[in-house]
Amino acid sequence: MDEGAAQKSWKSIIGKLRVVGSAGDKQGLLQALSAPEAPTVLGFVNAHAMNLVAGDGEYFKALSAADVLLRDGVGMALLYRRLGLDPGLNMNGTDFIPQLLATFKGRRAAFWGTEEPFLSQAALRSEALSGVQVVSVHHGFAQVQTYIDLARQTRPELIVLGMGMPRQEAVAAQLKAVGVPCLIICGGAILDFLGGKVTRAPQWLRRLGCEWLYRLLREPKRLFLRYVVGNPLFLLRMLFCTRAAVGDAQNTPRPS
Repeated sequence: MDEGAAQKSWKSIIGKLRVVGSAGDKQGLLQALSAPEAPTVLGFVNAHAMNLVAGDGEYFKALSAADVLLRDGVGMALLYRRLGLDPGLNMNGTDFIPQLLATFKGRRAAFWGTEEPFLSQAALRSEALSGVQVVSVHHGFAQVQTYIDLARQTRPELIVLGMGMPRQEAVAAQLKAVGVPCLIICGGAILDFLGGKVTRAPQWLRRLGCEWLYRLLREPKRLFLRYVVGNPLFLLRMLFCTRAAVGDAQNTPRPS
């Protein structure tokens, strides 16, 4: 994808993001997402997602197909501020998804992603903490048709995909087309966190917006490209994007 097309894709995603401005707004979102009347896809957009958007047209299409996109991470907050926009609350999926699970207490859920034993541990922990009934678990490396068949067979009201980007967004887009009324969450590493494979950063480090650094130190080989290469690349693209936005504003004709 050339730089001009990448900037258009960025602008499109930024325009689609829902900014959650207050605790009340967040509570309203929780209530709305807990009562899906049609297949509804929830996605989270962080710096890594924006890098993928810039380089992968298919991922951009899949992410754009989500019904609700939320800003996740300090990088996206920087981007919003550079554009002169209010970034709202940081809707970190690792914090928000467990809160969302609690709104599905007593209802059928499917956990598809990661691997054993962490997948089963995530299911057991979620049942204990939030009261959801996990009726289907499956690792995250199967053909998409496997998940489509499972959705039709088990008809979960909530599907949590823990497959990572960009795979989970592509799977979510195809699950949405099945037509089973449910909430489909693109959860990234959420099942790894719930299953004990990955640990959270200390609270003080999270408040500083540096959980990414903690994860990098814990998994340097796996996360080197995402953070050490990806973060500077995101910042560079942010400068191009915001410079283009300023240029567009200056070239917009003003009423006489």
